[in-house]
Amino acid sequence: MKVFTAIIVAALGVVALGLNLAEAGPPSLPLSVAGPAWQPLSQRRDPRLQARLEQALQQHAAWRPLLAQGKMSVGLVDLSNPKAPRAALVNGDTMMYGASLPKLMILLAAFQGFEDGSLKDTPEVHRDLIEMIRRSDNLAASRVIGLIGLRKIEALASDRRYRFYDPKKGGIWLGGTYAHGGDKNPEPITGLSHTATAYQLCRFYYLLAYGRLISPERSRQMLKILAFPDLPGKFVSVLEKDVPPNYLYRKSGEVRGFHADSILVWDAGWRHYILVAMVEDGRGEQMLKELVPVAEAVLKPSRPRQSGEGKKKAGR
Repeated sequence: MKVFTAIIVAALGVVALGLNLAEAGPPSLPLSVAGPAWQPLSQRRDPRLQARLEQALQQHAAWRPLLAQGKMSVGLVDLSNPKAPRAALVNGDTMMYGASLPKLMILLAAFQGFEDGSLKDTPEVHRDLIEMIRRSDNLAASRVIGLIGLRKIEALASDRRYRFYDPKKGGIWLGGTYAHGGDKNPEPITGLSHTATAYQLCRFYYLLAYGRLISPERSRQMLKILAFPDLPGKFVSVLEKDVPPNYLYRKSGEVRGFHADSILVWDAGWRHYILVAMVEDGRGEQMLKELVPVAEAVLKPSRPRQSGEGKKKAGR
């Protein structure tokens, strides 16, 4: 009888453990991966994912000429296995007009200032950062630029710690405020005030996801600001049907025929990825909406989207 009881108790323990693991969901962000398991994004290019992404994009007739002309760039990073992420990029190093995407550099510079003590983390500054990221408020962005200094933000993007901008290859460049008549310092290669590449935007989210922007705690704080996007459209208009807003970390941008979106998706289901795209075309808004199911099919070709799937576990 004692042996039988022991077996029952052990079995119940295994079941309870299984339920606990099921309820735990994916590891929380930022991820903790150290030692040999950690590699920079440049070493995570995956030929099979690259081939699938290229083939999927080429199947859309309206996208083909834009891809060929360098007017559409796409970056996709699969984070389903945190110790073995996979990346694929099309026109990933093509410099494109960045619109509001370089505001990510303002966010980084602000938290770098909090870290080294050169900028005080006041409720007013924190509120401006939220307005700048979630609602893309230009006045809020310009106020934070004024507190930090435009040249200091530019220098940080090129800093050896981050390398988001390379004078020879380009990258993310914030060369002006977002206020009329503000300071301007155009990017040397393109002559544009605000530029970005899909690769460097993917790197930004990649480093954030692994807690490697400033520190794990600062990365967590920046992720918190990037969550709960308030602007509709583009990627969010598709993902919000299945994924709660606290699982969407996003910055978008658009102006005069240029449309861009960048997002880190980390839900309680299978969606763990980074997607970045920039399109220079009047139809860009619709193209970005159409890109989400294409990217998800590349990541999970045998798994169709299921309405409401990601909302089953909205709590963290």
